[in-house]
Amino acid sequence: VWGGLFGASLSLMIRMQVGHPGAVFLKSDWFYNVVVTTHALMMIFFAVMPILIGAFGNWLIPLLVGGKDMIYPRMNNLSYWLSPNALYLLMLSFSTDKGVGAGWTIYPPLSVYPYHSGPSMDVLIVSLHLAGLSSLVGAINFASTNKNMPVLEMKGERAELYVLSISVTAV
Repeated sequence: VWGGLFGASLSLMIRMQVGHPGAVFLKSDWFYNVVVTTHALMMIFFAVMPILIGAFGNWLIPLLVGGKDMIYPRMNNLSYWLSPNALYLLMLSFSTDKGVGAGWTIYPPLSVYPYHSGPSMDVLIVSLHLAGLSSLVGAINFASTNKNMPVLEMKGERAELYVLSISVTAV
């Protein structure tokens, strides 16, 4: 929920800046680039992955493959404990020092400086590693659920398309 609210507020700031050409809502290009990069990282690690992989993965995938006793597997608990910490560090990198976000990770033409230094960069790197580890743990959970939990009569070609697409995504 907090990730969604934070991402939505960043999206509104971007829309207000882009929606009025020539108007300077955010006052500086550097701050605009910080907002764009933070919003992109929010969408990838705290919206797309948790909603498609985490939320549906906790209950929908085990139901689709017939593993009703695996609806809330233990490994996803580790995945979810890492996500809030990564989100906190991402918000901290947004506000530490000059903030990270000349677009170096998402869209290189936005870059103003060829490199970044300082504590905001270190905090962002740790945040991305925690978010990536969270996604990796979720992917391992998916792979093990899809491999171990289908009913005996269900062959790979009879699985639902959503289960197959998540399996390909997780691998």
